[in-house]
Amino acid sequence: MDDHDEQSEHDERDERISALAALDEPLRRRVYRYVIAQGSPVGRDEAAAALGVARSVAAFHLDRLAKVGLLDVEYRRPPGRAGPGAGRPAKLYRRAPGEVSVSLPERHYDLVGRLLADALVMASDEPVDPTEAARVTAHEHGRVLGRRVASSSAVDEEAGLDRVAGALRSQGYEPQVQDRTVVLENCPFHAVAEEQRDLVCGMNLELVEGLIEGMGLPRVEARLDPVPGRCCVRVDERTRRGRRPA
Repeated sequence: MDDHDEQSEHDERDERISALAALDEPLRRRVYRYVIAQGSPVGRDEAAAALGVARSVAAFHLDRLAKVGLLDVEYRRPPGRAGPGAGRPAKLYRRAPGEVSVSLPERHYDLVGRLLADALVMASDEPVDPTEAARVTAHEHGRVLGRRVASSSAVDEEAGLDRVAGALRSQGYEPQVQDRTVVLENCPFHAVAEEQRDLVCGMNLELVEGLIEGMGLPRVEARLDPVPGRCCVRVDERTRRGRRPA
């Protein structure tokens, strides 16, 4: 993953944090709850009357929620009013599609959910063990990610570990490059791993191996190295003689 993509990941996370921070204000939370509880878009006058506040106050909070992406805006004239004398269309607000979530440390349960769903589909279509199917889907996800990184710019083999670390960071891992090794301080699938450790550790390993394969880095390898409090996978740079760092 190049610097531009990594910055985009940081910007997107900052936007999510800002959106949730906007709801820290009690009245703004009431405005948001009112809007999402309605079956149709809400205008400023309607929100002000329902919440017992001035129209300017309702407008301020509605616009703030729209600015951080929690509400969408549309303009519409009231029914039966059209033509030159109908006035300006009213500004209406409704809940924005999608979802906003932030976890610290970062977790990507949506990713593990998609991989497991793909594995179930594979296992239902082919005579393959579900656990093996999960590893295959994880490997393919990593390989596609690796190819995308490699296609964005040439992957310098000498900087291979740094590029691997950057790509893994985008998936919710917390890589630390130490000498010729990358240790992963965070498992983005932590809660699932607590219940199904062998399954998730196998998926983690396959995802990282697929990433390395997709990036085309023959001198980099992933292996299982379980350490309490960390992801079970470690990434090493082979020495020129092919020996793995101790």
